[in-house]
Amino acid sequence: MADVRISAGRFAFTARFERAAAPRTCDTFASMLPYRERLIHVRWSGEACWIPLGDLDLGLGYENATSYPAPGQLLLHPGGISETEILLAYGSVRFSSKVGQLAGNHFLTIVTGIEQLPELGRLTLWQGALPTVFEAL
Repeated sequence: MADVRISAGRFAFTARFERAAAPRTCDTFASMLPYRERLIHVRWSGEACWIPLGDLDLGLGYENATSYPAPGQLLLHPGGISETEILLAYGSVRFSSKVGQLAGNHFLTIVTGIEQLPELGRLTLWQGALPTVFEAL
């Protein structure tokens, strides 16, 4: 079952909330929908794209946190030691920043379109930011 449609440039995905494992993060993000921002390639984490959110305080702590998301998993880092951000893994990832290894709340998992992720990653790496929209289904 899918809860969210993600459109990133010419790519389309659906994703499900990980409500049992990260209920507060899911509720917070769901309240922000529709959410529009630009997706860019990561600097330190490996094969992933991210949305930097700066010093945005969502009032979240860690839940279902990981440093090693699988392709198609989206993490939300709640801020603190590093800026608040959303990370989308498309390949091998060790979530990091200039301050070192990070962990983020795994709150969304792509359920359709996952085969497009490597191409999405290559495009953001070589051509830059993609306009991205998250919408409730």
